[in-house]
Amino acid sequence: MFWQRFLALLGARNKEFIRDRSAMSWNILMPVLIVAGFAFTFTGDFADQYKVGVTLPAQQLADSNEAFLKTKYIEFIPVSDVNKAIVKVERHQLDMLLDINGKRYWINNESPKGYLVEKVMLAVHSTPLQKQTVSGKEIRYVDWVIPGILSMNMMYSALFGVGFVIVRYRKNGMLKRLKATPLRAYEYLSAQIVSRLLLIMATTIFIFYGTDFFIGYAMYGSHLSLFLVFALGAINMISLGLIIAARVTSEETAGGLLNAVSWPMMFLSGVWFSLEGTNPLMQQLAEILPLTHVTAAARAIMIDGAGLAQISYHLIVLLMQTFLFMFIGAYAFRWE
Repeated sequence: MFWQRFLALLGARNKEFIRDRSAMSWNILMPVLIVAGFAFTFTGDFADQYKVGVTLPAQQLADSNEAFLKTKYIEFIPVSDVNKAIVKVERHQLDMLLDINGKRYWINNESPKGYLVEKVMLAVHSTPLQKQTVSGKEIRYVDWVIPGILSMNMMYSALFGVGFVIVRYRKNGMLKRLKATPLRAYEYLSAQIVSRLLLIMATTIFIFYGTDFFIGYAMYGSHLSLFLVFALGAINMISLGLIIAARVTSEETAGGLLNAVSWPMMFLSGVWFSLEGTNPLMQQLAEILPLTHVTAAARAIMIDGAGLAQISYHLIVLLMQTFLFMFIGAYAFRWE
């Protein structure tokens, strides 16, 4: 009997979404337009500010009297992990890595910006340094930002797709009528979660491969691992949406709460820009947000070729948050 009720609810919810053509079209069209806009805007030969990683603490870097470190129009970034920084030089995310204490530096021979930074450094640096060369394909901004865009679209679809639906059902009395049936709360919530998960994954896969056909993303990891991360992230955000919709009776209130949750995640989760060099307090706050871990894990798979073992920290955090959100949402849920 459970499966009959579950499948009936699942089918009804899927049909409701598919028949709402405006909502379905917007879920597909918005991320495609964002990706196309970034691909067009950031394609070209114009350069951003030069970036050089330096193996010094931030305070020591700021207090240094080294002439090269005072050069204008070059952003000097403190680096604690040399191996990770070398990978960024390979990917053209850093134009140079400078180890002053070790009297060496790393440069990418295929980077025009790195070539110019090296010339400036050799002209003003007081002591000779040992040159280390690396090579690697440039990671475009669109390659870097696409995991965040897909994660953000998934977040909005999960939060608003579940939150508004349950609140609307409660407001128009649909949940009250369902309560009078043999349907149990966990059956209803399970159907909502699975339905939204299937729709989110279908939309995400369609957008990813559809835009990849025209743009050609950098993809160094496993596609299966990538979509596993997205699936776990989707369940996490759906569960978070259930908490907000558990007892709210007004769509206006639900909209305000959902925006209060989604906006900080959109700006503090590394979707649009890296949090490196930002206030440490903001970085610690970002670690609490589910979107941070989804974006970071997806980006590590696509750009760095990371496997599930390398992103296990993000997966564990998402799993723990998901169980917590599900428990709170199920416990707080009320039909009326």
